[in-house]
Amino acid sequence: MSLFSKIFKSEPKLEPINLSVFGSDIHSHLIPGIDDGSPDMETSVTLVKRFIELGYKKIVTTPHIMCDYYQNTPDKILKGLDDLREELQKQNINIDISAAAEYNLDDGLDELIGKKEILTFGDNHVLFELPFMQEPRNLQEIIFNFQMAGYKPILAHPERYTYWYDDFERYDELKSRGVLLQMNLLSLTNHYSPQTRKVAEKMVDADLVDAVGTDCHRIEHLMMLEDHLNLKHIHKLANKENLFNKSL
Repeated sequence: MSLFSKIFKSEPKLEPINLSVFGSDIHSHLIPGIDDGSPDMETSVTLVKRFIELGYKKIVTTPHIMCDYYQNTPDKILKGLDDLREELQKQNINIDISAAAEYNLDDGLDELIGKKEILTFGDNHVLFELPFMQEPRNLQEIIFNFQMAGYKPILAHPERYTYWYDDFERYDELKSRGVLLQMNLLSLTNHYSPQTRKVAEKMVDADLVDAVGTDCHRIEHLMMLEDHLNLKHIHKLANKENLFNKSL
């Protein structure tokens, strides 16, 4: 028996859940041609249709904003949203879809906060992500600046930041500072790595997850998610009554 099989051999077999239980998805890349997500309108429509088939009632799509790579602006994102909505209407595809952004904590973020040029959703919530190589030194400062400007920060996929894998208390610290933690559902599969999966499961068991997202960039992400809707920890998240997604 392989090591992988030994680790996950006892995973209980449950009935696949319908993702309508989450109500909304708050992390995806569906606007065509503006980041590393959907490359064109046809793909965007295909992705939205698959979201509907999976049971989602609402989508908040979140293109990347990075000062040195994806230099998206609110105007550019909202124009892309309008175009996508128009195409969905033409094809009689009905779903509540809006847009915010996934802000990278880079050298340009503090300036955007200062200018209040931030796309939000929910109750002035903002999704942001960290570099994957090392924790930024100004993380606490950015959180403070978000909050002083009236924003409510949601940290994208904290289970993927490997520099916290041996410092699990960092998740509790972030929550104590008012940061919501958004887990990628695919982290509960082996899509990123078995280590990421173990950390994600530990976070669910410790009730550290405030919100979930698909982080969908392409159809394969939704196909993989559909193949794993019987996992115990996805069921545990689905049964979490105060999950942020359910309140949107």
